[in-house]
Amino acid sequence: MTGRLLTLVVALFLAASPAAQAKKRIDKAADLPRFTYRIDGKLEDLVRNPEAFGKFAAQVRRDEQSVLDGYQIADKSAERGILGVLARIDFLEGRYADAAKRADQIQALEEKPADKLLSGVLLHAMVDAQAKTGSIDSPAYQQEVARIVAGKLEKMPYAVIANDIKEAKTVSEIIGEALVMGNIRDRLQPVVDKAGGVLSSEFSSSIIGARYALVARLPLKEALTRTYTAYLAAHKVEKPDIWAARDVDLPPGKGYKPVNVAVWDSGVDASLFPGKLVLDSAGKPAFLAFDVRENPSKSPLMPIPEALRGKLPQLKSRIKGLSDLQSNVDSPEATEVKKLLSGLKRDEYRSVVEEIGLASNYSHGTHVAGIASAGNPYARLVNARIEFDYHLLPDPCPSRELADKNARNVQSDVDFFKKEGVRVVNMSWGGTVKDYEGQLELCNIGKTPDERKKIAREYFDIQKKALVAAFKSAPGILFVAAAGNSNENSTFAEAIPADIVLPNLLTVGAVDKAGDEASFTSYGPTVKVHANGYQVESYLPGGDRVALSGTSMASPQVTGLAAKMLAVNPKLTPPKVIDIIVKTSDASADGRRHLINPKKAVAAAQAAK
Repeated sequence: MTGRLLTLVVALFLAASPAAQAKKRIDKAADLPRFTYRIDGKLEDLVRNPEAFGKFAAQVRRDEQSVLDGYQIADKSAERGILGVLARIDFLEGRYADAAKRADQIQALEEKPADKLLSGVLLHAMVDAQAKTGSIDSPAYQQEVARIVAGKLEKMPYAVIANDIKEAKTVSEIIGEALVMGNIRDRLQPVVDKAGGVLSSEFSSSIIGARYALVARLPLKEALTRTYTAYLAAHKVEKPDIWAARDVDLPPGKGYKPVNVAVWDSGVDASLFPGKLVLDSAGKPAFLAFDVRENPSKSPLMPIPEALRGKLPQLKSRIKGLSDLQSNVDSPEATEVKKLLSGLKRDEYRSVVEEIGLASNYSHGTHVAGIASAGNPYARLVNARIEFDYHLLPDPCPSRELADKNARNVQSDVDFFKKEGVRVVNMSWGGTVKDYEGQLELCNIGKTPDERKKIAREYFDIQKKALVAAFKSAPGILFVAAAGNSNENSTFAEAIPADIVLPNLLTVGAVDKAGDEASFTSYGPTVKVHANGYQVESYLPGGDRVALSGTSMASPQVTGLAAKMLAVNPKLTPPKVIDIIVKTSDASADGRRHLINPKKAVAAAQAAK
């Protein structure tokens, strides 16, 4: 298609042909078709048994292909996901040429610079190595895959792919059979048992992925780890840090106005921020908290179960270890967590994964608060704690009662912000309709995918309507949202609050210290600016300093910038703050990134007085 006229001619031809039918357009992830599969026996046996898996995979292939054939999907990431499932099935069935073609289709749909380069490299190497050696499990095959991958990486710009290779190395180092099969045994098997032997397409890709990991990825563990390690060792080039020259710290004693900043998150360790707190009438740090069941809480931090309190230092160490692994930092913590995950025993999966999730939730809000208040002696923090579930199986399960309580609590939080004179609120969290559907199936709520779809939409709409109403009720407060870490279009996914459009809300994507787009960052029309969200150092509760990555770390960079702007010019309105931040940002050549420029933005705020 090379022009609008040709497009119209083709469209008219299809409309005139009785044998041709126009594809139905899908504009939201929640509108993708859903399917169900009968599971006889245990999922683990299904994954391990070639014959049983083949029958299951054939059904998944039929259904996924029907979506590609029958629908026009308005999002490339969703289409890539479907093609990825089909490519794995092709490879597992020995249809290597078809798998390679799928890889090419996926690459054509890639949007990020690193993804365009790296997409399909490993799969093509596996296909070519199989053609040369005649196997997919021999030492000769493994060596050939490694040789091909190494050769292709050498031809690529290191600065563009470095972060992705570090992450690929991490995956190769920690992957193990227990890690692969734990999700199947401890999370999905209970779902199948409760549903009477039925699993939906919401989780069918996990079955395909587990088989692919066992057959195709695990045998390459050592070869790929050596390849990625050698590549990174040969290219020890530090990416330039563009942020030091752009950043601005406000000097103390200048008479700037204090700015109240709310961290709407998992809780803040107030002891780490003396002199930077909003105090209540009793002289204590102001906070409002609701627990995971939407009940009022008196704890400013997420409570740690008594049985795990003694393990808290170890759990925080694992957070650091995972972060160090991701950035290719050789540390004792990285060594420990790599040994733990790669050598995980069969019965350890659930406890280890849940404990890491708990530690992450416990630490998240404090880390965000440290970033949002950095370099600003005029920032005053307000803690609005919400609680995130960390269990493999939801606890509690979604319900209308919880949705209604959440809606009331959202307004209570925003009313609290207004009462405390908050000017900027950071929101490093989010959710989608599909998230609700997955939780409903994990809880065995709803007999069919369509029934769960209806329930999920009801609960999601209650939450979104409440958020929009609450934001609108506080036009003088700027709300800053993280785009999300799913490498997808936030608008297509209906990720809230990231896809909400209001004059007092700004959504932020993540780049690294050189301004290159993070592999994980979500994107879309509501993502107006980008900030550093890769290995950003801040506090954990208790005072530990750890570097973490995510759009959760990018959003508070913008929150902190807005607070600095309001300190030097308190009369700025949220729309004006957004306008200055966006207009002073620097667009990349491809138009995908708009890097904030704190120095320019603060100067523009001063000039607007």
